[in-house]
Amino acid sequence: MMSLLVVAAIVAAVALGYRTKINIGLFAIAFAYLIGCFAMGLSPSEVIGMWPLKIFFIIFSVCLFYSFATVNGTLEKLAEHLIYHCRTVPQLLPFAVFFTATLISAMGAGYYTVLAFMAPITLLLCERTGMSLITGGMAVNYGALSGANFVSSQSGIIFRGLMVNAGIPENEAFLNAAGIFVSTLVIPLLVISALVFLTGHGKAMKATAFVATEPAPLNREQKTTLWLTLTMMAIVLAAPITQILFPDNATLSFINSKMDIGLIASLFSVIALLLKLGDERKAMASVPWATLIMICGVGMLISVAIKAGTIDVLASWMSNSIPPILVPIVFGIVAAFMSLFSSTLGVVTPALFPMVPPIASALGLDPMILFVAIVVGAQATSISPFSSGGSLILGSCTTEQSRAALFPQLLFRAAPLGFVAALVFNALLTFVY
Repeated sequence: MMSLLVVAAIVAAVALGYRTKINIGLFAIAFAYLIGCFAMGLSPSEVIGMWPLKIFFIIFSVCLFYSFATVNGTLEKLAEHLIYHCRTVPQLLPFAVFFTATLISAMGAGYYTVLAFMAPITLLLCERTGMSLITGGMAVNYGALSGANFVSSQSGIIFRGLMVNAGIPENEAFLNAAGIFVSTLVIPLLVISALVFLTGHGKAMKATAFVATEPAPLNREQKTTLWLTLTMMAIVLAAPITQILFPDNATLSFINSKMDIGLIASLFSVIALLLKLGDERKAMASVPWATLIMICGVGMLISVAIKAGTIDVLASWMSNSIPPILVPIVFGIVAAFMSLFSSTLGVVTPALFPMVPPIASALGLDPMILFVAIVVGAQATSISPFSSGGSLILGSCTTEQSRAALFPQLLFRAAPLGFVAALVFNALLTFVY
């Protein structure tokens, strides 16, 4: 009975957030309090203690540091340069858009930020070069998603934190996050290649190179920010990789035990401020506070669900009702439909990731397969006009006519294409492993 009540609360939080446009996390906090204290007899301190403090600190610290590259224009200038250098090969422009969005997102801009300044550029390029809106939209959306999934970028860090909270060791969480990144890098390349080379896209584009003005070079602050970002990424990646390669080395184990991406990012934020790379108030304002509240609020409600035994009940039902070979595919489908109307980071992964360890253990599956299937499925439909990615792309249209023309293309072509690609990938992944 209690498990049904918690599941109903999760559904209600998502539905109310979608309906009222109020942050889902706030509804989740309210339900966590009401159910935890009055239905389960927990103390207020116990419910407050369910706030995922470590995830909150890591996301805040990393986003604060990366926000300097956004505030001082480093990422936008870098995107302009990369697009400019591809002006002579318009047929390969979708790949240029994809890799540019991937790189900028991997450097910490995050999914929403990249779409905010890359989507208008991409739609403008579609007008100038003859690139189809579907191809351009999927390239920039997929790129922003893939880069954000990088192990040291925003989504990758969130995934790792959720895995650790679910009981996965740090090193395994790092490898699982790397598997998610690689998977979400491969699928877009296959889809974009099919659109470009199998649908006559290259012939449809204009034969001549599009006109592009050479952007101004990076200034001192932007160059310093770029090098500082690359340095932090190298430090963050080097520690766990060397630990995996040399697990018995005592010195490397000691160094790795002292590494924390949140604390490292905080240190680099201080360095950025001392070097005057950006305004502190603007950097603070650029932190995605709404996303933080949503992730942590839903995390509290999920913790209540775990305390009530809901996750174990659902995991047991799936283990007994679904053949093991179909579990990753089912996870992907469920995640895809949830993502149509809710956030991958704020709702889908916090709700589904805790179910992975018990199901993987019961069925003898590799947890990485299930984690990958969830993210691949959830992000497959993110270009739907009802989801955050699709709505941002629609918002980048310059006229109401182009917006009206793009809406059905995103809903009836791009989203189904992404869903089918994810379904095929998850099926292949399941059968291969």
